[in-house]
Amino acid sequence: VQLQASGGGLVQAGGSLRLSCEASGSRFSITEMGWYRQTQGKERELVAILDSRNRSDYAESVRGRFVISRDSATYTLYLQMNSLKLEDTAVYYCNVKDLFRRIYWGQGTLVTVSS
Repeated sequence: VQLQASGGGLVQAGGSLRLSCEASGSRFSITEMGWYRQTQGKERELVAILDSRNRSDYAESVRGRFVISRDSATYTLYLQMNSLKLEDTAVYYCNVKDLFRRIYWGQGTLVTVSS
């Protein structure tokens, strides 16, 4: 599975961005999809996750502001980010797991929230 993430950029605090992550390759084997983020000097952390039954879960820090979704026809994962805060600044990575529990990562897309 190959993942291509896009949609990052510079946004003012309070604004919105939508990230996309398109999967290609052996997409039929994808079960779980999610978004993670990482800032310099910190470990990568889970932002939001969507399982094969479309059940979602969010980090407490983004709950109520971010929405994860996917287009099953195109195997594209989205992350709608609203009410962005300075602390949301990070490199965002999409992640998928397949039927064989293998994990794949996208290349990362930078989100910068300015005051």
